Amino acid sequence: MVTEQGVSLNVAAKQLDIAYQTLHHWVTLAKQGKLSGIDTKRITPVSQADAEISRLKKEVAVLREERDILKKATAFFAKESR
Repeated sequence: MVTEQGVSLNVAAKQLDIAYQTLHHWVTLAKQGKLSGIDTKRITPVSQADAEISRLKKEVAVLREERDILKKATAFFAKESR
């Protein structure tokens, strides 16, 4: 995104949900030709829809965890009040 599409580091980091410093490091290594272990011919770009789906799945997981904690807390305090 940054090197090929010209997206800024800040925007790309937010869209990919990764730390700015991590992305900056990767881009620096890529520009130096030192980024190894990635076959760029086999990587398919992530569409905006796929990125949004991924973000929403993470949000749903967090909300479910919060809901489960609240259920347990409610059950605990219901026992205590009897």
